[in-house]
Amino acid sequence: MSNETLIRCCAPTMARLKTGNMFNYCFESREQMTEELRQLNEKLHGKGLRIVPLRWADGKALLYLYRPERLQRDLLNPMSRALLSECGYASCDAGACLSTLMARMRSGGDFPHEVGLFLGYPPADVDGFMHRKDSFKYCGIWKVYDDVEKALHIFAQCRHCTEVYLRSYAKGCPIDRLMVAE
Repeated sequence: MSNETLIRCCAPTMARLKTGNMFNYCFESREQMTEELRQLNEKLHGKGLRIVPLRWADGKALLYLYRPERLQRDLLNPMSRALLSECGYASCDAGACLSTLMARMRSGGDFPHEVGLFLGYPPADVDGFMHRKDSFKYCGIWKVYDDVEKALHIFAQCRHCTEVYLRSYAKGCPIDRLMVAE
């Protein structure tokens, strides 16, 4: 996997600005994907990061880079718990929730709208997307239904972080120095 791709798609998570990021990546085989992710997880572990395939088919995988401890904290939010329960999640344990999300993604049905909770989006905005699709106030990294000012600040931070990380990497900064430890 290209370090530049990882930075371009996941810099805010690497920098601890977001809980997680998802991105598509092509692999020649499932075995290649498994080995590359195993090697990458060895590097990520000490930084409080993990990468897993949420689904894969025809040489393409939807990968999820995330911070397990932050995900656990996010999913314990009362509104997050209520939304997950509404979607059929039996537990608020991050590992169990991630397993349920993977099963939902691999089932071939609609893309699970609760996925925003796994990316660190505000629960009020995830709720808005799930229940009031057309009444959003702003559209950026996610659709904003609640606090536009706060979301705009986060969007700007994420854009700036990605730009800085890409420039730093291009100037020779190793990727492991760009991963902020938990």
